[in-house]
Amino acid sequence: MITEEQFQNELNLIISNAIREDVGDGDHSSLACIPASAQGSAKLLVKDNGIIAGVEFAKMVFNYVDPNMKVETFIQDGTDVKHGDVVFHVHGSSQSILKAERLVLNSMQRMSAIATKTKEYVRLIEGTGAKILDTRKTTPNFRACEKWAVKIGGGENHRFALYDMIMLKDNHNDFAGGITASIAKTKDYLKEHNKDLKIIVEARSIAEVEEILAAGGVFRILLDNFDFETTKKAVEIIGDKCLTESSGNINEKTIREYALCGVDYISSGALTHSVHNMDLSLKAI
Repeated sequence: MITEEQFQNELNLIISNAIREDVGDGDHSSLACIPASAQGSAKLLVKDNGIIAGVEFAKMVFNYVDPNMKVETFIQDGTDVKHGDVVFHVHGSSQSILKAERLVLNSMQRMSAIATKTKEYVRLIEGTGAKILDTRKTTPNFRACEKWAVKIGGGENHRFALYDMIMLKDNHNDFAGGITASIAKTKDYLKEHNKDLKIIVEARSIAEVEEILAAGGVFRILLDNFDFETTKKAVEIIGDKCLTESSGNINEKTIREYALCGVDYISSGALTHSVHNMDLSLKAI
């Protein structure tokens, strides 16, 4: 996985690029009618139910826009919230509050939705031993925040991007001439380039599971779109030779049954690509 320093750099890039996109050469609505010297306060109001996420990110945004703004936090990231709750107050330049408002709301609404869905999945598999993973099916240029939200919701992060883990999926294996060939070529590549990256390989059948195990050196096998019985059989065959991950056909109705098959991880793109934003607003007080 990426380092904490890399992760923080990704967050900084998200903020700087989002402010560039939204503000351009100035927030002329605020500049036109609010004096530069005007001071004000606003509250982050919850208008929905779920898990709040993005509080710490909002603080980063406010600090980037204007280091003199102060945030008074009442509810921390990862907390269950309900309609009417006030998460924080922000105090400072009225122009600065308005400049930061849309980025804070857009980010927190999406992050909270992701954390809420992740928490729901985590609760559904409680007691099974399986863990929830996200995927790379994220919003372009907002991945760091979305993966942060998964962690806030109690899930775990898969690889961050293409560079921090090897993942050989069906297309890789087909283009490389088969699973055995793709694994062998990958091992040679890692040795040649002196890279220490974990290898995950996707299997579409029990025969492919057995082929992956025969090749060896794999960190985790991804059981793609296996039904429950085939998943159980695959887990039994794999044993403690490597870790297992279920993917495909994962939803609220199936997730616990897959967890009960004995897999170590369950990954779901729906955590980040199929959520409805939590309703939040920033109101002057």
